[in-house]
Amino acid sequence: MRRDPLFYKLFQQSPALLFDLLGERPNNVADYRFDSVAVKEPKFEIDGVFLPPDAKEPGVVYFCEVQFQKDEELYERLFSESALYFYRNSARFSDWQAVTIYPTRAAEQSRLYPHRSLLNGDQVHRVYLDELGEMRSLPILVGAMVLTIVEESDAPDAARDLITRAEQAGFTPEKRRDIIDIVTSIMVYKLKNSSRAEVKAMLGLDLSEEPRAIREAKEEGREEGILSVVTRLLTRRLGQALPDETKSHLASLSLSELEDLSEVLLDFTSLADFQDWLERR
Repeated sequence: MRRDPLFYKLFQQSPALLFDLLGERPNNVADYRFDSVAVKEPKFEIDGVFLPPDAKEPGVVYFCEVQFQKDEELYERLFSESALYFYRNSARFSDWQAVTIYPTRAAEQSRLYPHRSLLNGDQVHRVYLDELGEMRSLPILVGAMVLTIVEESDAPDAARDLITRAEQAGFTPEKRRDIIDIVTSIMVYKLKNSSRAEVKAMLGLDLSEEPRAIREAKEEGREEGILSVVTRLLTRRLGQALPDETKSHLASLSLSELEDLSEVLLDFTSLADFQDWLERR
C-alpha cells in the first residue's frame, strides 16, 4: 500500500493537521500551506513542505516525510536537503523544523547515532502512528492517518466510526466531504480486491454522490472543463505526464463516462489500469 499520496492529500486539505500531530499550533496555523519546493543547484525537489504565510516577520518552515518502509539514508537526505533549502531561503524563514511519520519504530532507519543532536533536540519530531493512542480519542483527521495501519479486518468499523464522527462534528459540508473522500480512499487502498463503489457501499455512503472535483466544476458553471479536471486527476494519480494517445482517449469520452472515470481513477496504479477500464467500457 503506497500511503504517501493519501497523507499528502490529507495535508493539502488541512495543513493544520501537522500541528495536531505535534500537539502545538502556531498562532498563524490557518495561513500555512502544504506544497513542494525545488532547489536549483544541485537540483532536487522536496515534496512535503509546510510554508508559513508571507509576513513582515519570517516564519518557521516545516519539512515532512512519511516513511512506511525502512530507508537507511532517510535522515541523511532529509537533513541535508532541508538545511540547504533553508540556507538558500534564509531571508524568508526564522527557523526550520523536520517531521517524520512512521507506522511503527521498526520502520525507522537503524543508524541514528550520527544524527543524535538533531534527533534528541527540539528541531526534529518523530511520529509513530501506532503510539498515538485509540482512534476514537484522536482528532478525526489524525484518526484517518492511524486508519492506514489498522488491521484489514478491523478497518471497516474504524472507517465507519470516523465518518460518523465527521457527520456529527458540525463541519461545513465541504469539510465533511473532504474527510469522507480521504477515508474512502484509504479503504480502497487497504481493500485491494474491492472497487471504490463496493467500499462506499460497505461504509454506508451514497453511491450516487458525484466525485468532488466534478461537482465543483459543475457548481462553478465549468461543465466544459470537466475533461480538464479528469485529466489533471489522472496525471496526479499516476505521477507522470499522460501520453498523447491517452489524452486522445480521454477527449473521446462522453460527459457521463468522464464522471464515471473520475470516480474509479483513484483505484488506478498505472496506465494499464486505465486501458483495462477503457476495454471494459
